[in-house]
Amino acid sequence: MLYDVKLKIAYDYDVPASGARHMVRVLPMSIPGRQRLIAGNVSIVPAPEERADMVDFFGNTVTSVYFRSAHSHSEVNMQARVQVDTQAPGLALYCRADEIAAELQAVTSIGPDSPHHFVGESPKLRDIPVIAAYARSFYEPGRTVDEIARAICADIFKTFKYDATATDVDTSAAEAFELKAGVCQDFTHIMTSALRSLGIPAGYVSGYLRTIPPPGKERLEGADAMHAWVRVWAGRDAGWLEFDPTNNIPAGQDHIVVGYGRDYSDVAPIIGVLRSYGRHNNIQSVDVVPV
Repeated sequence: MLYDVKLKIAYDYDVPASGARHMVRVLPMSIPGRQRLIAGNVSIVPAPEERADMVDFFGNTVTSVYFRSAHSHSEVNMQARVQVDTQAPGLALYCRADEIAAELQAVTSIGPDSPHHFVGESPKLRDIPVIAAYARSFYEPGRTVDEIARAICADIFKTFKYDATATDVDTSAAEAFELKAGVCQDFTHIMTSALRSLGIPAGYVSGYLRTIPPPGKERLEGADAMHAWVRVWAGRDAGWLEFDPTNNIPAGQDHIVVGYGRDYSDVAPIIGVLRSYGRHNNIQSVDVVPV
């Protein structure tokens, strides 16, 4: 499947901001055998005084920018053409939940894809007893990691309400769990925390999702937003699997990966600091169009 992807993130400041330094992660990755970035670019308005494009530890493309001059408006624009390949079904070599510790111990790599980075606490996912208790209800020693992940994914979809007004970007996984409401970031954090509490390595995937309008309705330009889902390590033979708890589906051809991380803090579209005060408005729009 071939997609054209466009993103715009715009900020308006009541009081002009200056001394702004940001890290931007919005460009899709190239992943051998799964996804290929054919062409893409990230443009910044106004033009920053300093810019550097790089790849971070986890292999995500990062644009680092610095604004010395004061500005009351800024934009990040991204355009890309991406090919997402159909994944052939693999052998169901998922290890059992009671074998995952031994499987993990046998992994000696500490490279970007190593499950060791995704099994402990991370900046936004500390030990959360209420989620750990929730996760234990899905644990059975003979159950495979895949079965547990699918069960948690389905339960989050069934139990939690999608409500964009219930949480914000700073809402913790524990708060979203108590609310039983939130957005894809919250559901991804809850599922990731639940799996880790069982000793199962799990991480955060940031990306784009093609959405299909209801029958008879036209697709709205810019109506989509960035999406998030979960990656789960099912043992040395099975490797990484990906699940979308917001929609209760495995990640497939409609999921376009931007970045992998331990939680949102590793793959936030924009993160940084600036000098200003007062309020600011933020608008984000995404278009994912099959070619």
